[in-house]
Amino acid sequence: MAQGWTHAVSVAELQEKGRKVFRQDGRQIALFHTDKGIFACNNRCPHEGYPLREGTLDKDCKLTCNWHNWKFDLETGENQRDGDKLRIYPVELRDGEVWVEIVDPPFDERKAKTMEGLEQGFVDHDYERIAREIARLRQIGADPLDGMREAIGWSHDRMEFGWTHAYAGAADWLTLYDEHGNDPETQVICALESIGHMADDVLREPVYPFAEGAEEWDEEAFVQAVEIEDEPKAIRMVRGALQAGLTFDDMERGLTRAALAHYNAFGHSLIYVPKAGKLIERLGDHVAEPVLLSLVREIVQAFREDLIPEFRSYAGALEAFGTKTNGKAPTADDFVGLNVKKAMKLAAEHGSAPPMDLYRSLLEANARNMLTFDLKHQDDLDVPFGGEKGWLDVTHGLTFANAVRTQCSKFPELWPSGLLQMACFSGRNAGIADVDLDPDDWRVPDADRFFDDSGELLFNHHQDEYIVSVHLVKTAMAVRDEVRSGEAEEGSDLAMAAVNRLMHSPLFIKRPRRTARQALRFIEVDI
Repeated sequence: MAQGWTHAVSVAELQEKGRKVFRQDGRQIALFHTDKGIFACNNRCPHEGYPLREGTLDKDCKLTCNWHNWKFDLETGENQRDGDKLRIYPVELRDGEVWVEIVDPPFDERKAKTMEGLEQGFVDHDYERIAREIARLRQIGADPLDGMREAIGWSHDRMEFGWTHAYAGAADWLTLYDEHGNDPETQVICALESIGHMADDVLREPVYPFAEGAEEWDEEAFVQAVEIEDEPKAIRMVRGALQAGLTFDDMERGLTRAALAHYNAFGHSLIYVPKAGKLIERLGDHVAEPVLLSLVREIVQAFREDLIPEFRSYAGALEAFGTKTNGKAPTADDFVGLNVKKAMKLAAEHGSAPPMDLYRSLLEANARNMLTFDLKHQDDLDVPFGGEKGWLDVTHGLTFANAVRTQCSKFPELWPSGLLQMACFSGRNAGIADVDLDPDDWRVPDADRFFDDSGELLFNHHQDEYIVSVHLVKTAMAVRDEVRSGEAEEGSDLAMAAVNRLMHSPLFIKRPRRTARQALRFIEVDI
């Protein structure tokens, strides 16, 4: 593209018409003749690309795009709505002719400006602007993932309870990003969904500072600090580890132990641990501290479900796990219909079986629960707070199973906790099956084609809420990982069928009538 001073139009012609569009090498530059002089700017509004030549210009050189009322200072390009700035071009008059200087700023300046725009889009959770700035990073030759790196920095200390699905989803979107290296549009989607979700999760949130200082890393002391919910100590130990040159790999066992020490937070803590490793591995050491500090906060703050009545037998089942000599794993059918307590008891009684055999049975049981989920439960009205059953709830049986296989294969001493917690998922999702559903209707004949097709659905998911779209990507990627590992065996078909049904079924999050009914009943007894 030719750059430098370029002849545009005669002063006389511009004065007569008042405004004119000058085109060069694909650029559209709008020229305006005003009482303050002649000005040149991009003709396309940086909001949605409408032609600024058709805009309204006042005596103070404020140019308004009439489509959405965005207003720009034609002398500086400043946007009065704090949105994208308008690019302006230097103008010279030479012998009655208008010349425009078309010179792109240096790379560092362009990148800094783009990152500034991305940060503003992040703060406002302006989805379209975030997309534009990611695309702009790519256009100028920068790494679009720099936007994700910075977004982690902008968000990690504004998540009050630590990690959210945004970071977990980002790890999976990164995998898809790398798999579509020759598809710029898909890569923009992956970065956009990641950064947009982070922005949404911290919108209007203040900073929740982490404890200052550092301590020497000690795995036992770290696990104990998490156990007693001493967040400052756990934070200082992670920071101390990083300052001493330790890596995620050095801390992974301690993080996994802490995440599995309780059946907690619907399995999120364990699911998040390997995702943290993926983020650090792919995005680099720049994100290690914010990723890990936020992760530790989540594990410390996680609600511990094994302390509530439904799961209170967990501690006893864990103690009894493998003490009997039932060395053959029960089948998936054996877990069907069992409540939480009975499912844990059955798993514990057969704890001496090969861990992978028990894992396969529990994976298949959880896949069956998800595949046969009765959609009518999404519309249940007469359920107490916390008693709802929905698609997103049942998906955790599979995403958690994927994390169990991944982490317990690395640290075999943790298999009892991981398997017993898989039994918790099996039990909590029992009794919600659609007895009329035919699983064969959702079977997948070609796994590779299925995951390719699922990818297309993920890239154009049509979901308004990130919590829905992130569960789609997390579940699909977890099942893909299990299938490709070759370890799931019979559970593979059911797991793929479950994801197939999930992808093609309605997902509801907001239920006004149920929420109102629950609130009225709660208030009646809240005296």
